[in-house]
Amino acid sequence: MTPRLKFFLAAVAFGLPLDLLSKEWVVRTLTYSDRIEVIEGFFYLTHVRNPGAAFGMLASTPAVFRLTFFIGVTLIAIGLIFSFLRKLAPGDRFAALSLGLILSGAVGNLLDRIRYGEVVDFLHFILPGGYIWPDFNFADSLIVVGVIFLVLELFAVEGETRDEVPVVESDS
Repeated sequence: MTPRLKFFLAAVAFGLPLDLLSKEWVVRTLTYSDRIEVIEGFFYLTHVRNPGAAFGMLASTPAVFRLTFFIGVTLIAIGLIFSFLRKLAPGDRFAALSLGLILSGAVGNLLDRIRYGEVVDFLHFILPGGYIWPDFNFADSLIVVGVIFLVLELFAVEGETRDEVPVVESDS
């Protein structure tokens, strides 16, 4: 097994159960709209549902369209993740880890949409100044962290590529 595949599978083995088990705990423990204070005035565990995408986008569209759209987009994203994974060099651990995190989040939210018709969110933060960040879950966090890692990887590779390009000085 290549290092790339090991890191990818490790990310999925960590991320997907974390997301699924945490959502299962929320559904079994908290009644819809319940809130448990973890850090006073800052962090709460809640039980809310998001029928839309990030920040509730498309939440008011008809359920059949919304579900079909999100499942279709997620399946395309999963296909792209595996396509990118296959194209990575065997030793490209960081990008493989990133793709595994993104896949974990995508599958976690996909399973919610299939089971409930919407996504279970439960992480609730009140930021300084009283701004309430929209509730989210570990799947959302895994996707964001995976994308950030991929961007960092792209910048690192771009920097390495530029370092390898010889500088041509002119005599003028």
